Amino acid sequence: EHVVNLILTVDRMPDHISGYDLLMEVKKSPKLNHLPVVITSVDRIPERVKKCLDGGAKDYIQKPIDYTDVPRILRYI
Repeated sequence: EHVVNLILTVDRMPDHISGYDLLMEVKKSPKLNHLPVVITSVDRIPERVKKCLDGGAKDYIQKPIDYTDVPRILRYI
């Protein structure tokens, strides 16, 4: 077992899964649903951001992630 404190994922991943799809799987899992999920993307499409945040993501951060974003991400741990 690994200790996981945060899931940081991208919105668009290979193999037709999205960050939102991963978020939904995490939220359905009794073992994982307590973990904060932060989604990153090169696109900042307002509807997609809203969908992810409404689905339970803690944050949606535009890539590339800047060093100033790190404290913001770490505060969810």
